[in-house]
Amino acid sequence: MSLENVRTFMRERGFESRIIELPQSSATVALAAEALHTDPDRIAKTLAFMVEDRPVVIVVAGNRKIDNAKYRHKFGTKAKMLSPDSLPDLVGHEMGGVCPFALKPGVGVYLDESLRDYATVFPACGSGNSAIELGIDELESLASPSEWIDVSKMPDA
Repeated sequence: MSLENVRTFMRERGFESRIIELPQSSATVALAAEALHTDPDRIAKTLAFMVEDRPVVIVVAGNRKIDNAKYRHKFGTKAKMLSPDSLPDLVGHEMGGVCPFALKPGVGVYLDESLRDYATVFPACGSGNSAIELGIDELESLASPSEWIDVSKMPDA
């Protein structure tokens, strides 16, 4: 159902034909990079958190992780990821297909500055075997983020 919601969302904006449905899983950064024959850094992973009583998603480059200090400074709370079981009800997508499109009403969307390192990135499209290649301006237009933020770091940092 989530993929169909994203498909409808993309159809209304003229992007449906660009959705890539894969015969294999793309549910993790490594699997998506392998399936799409691209660098893992270009996978736009969407992470879901609870900020106070509101779910938010943050899209970051595939080679990044959340920097807890930056996150706390930005949101005033400790980073607490949503449980996989709560994702469909709170965000609208299951784990592996979480993306910044066709979300449940009230979900906040943030794009991390790490994405600006790439001309194009590959976010999921609502299922664990779908993606779409988007330029950064296209991603911003489609995701309609609340803002661009800097809450990530390299894993070894």
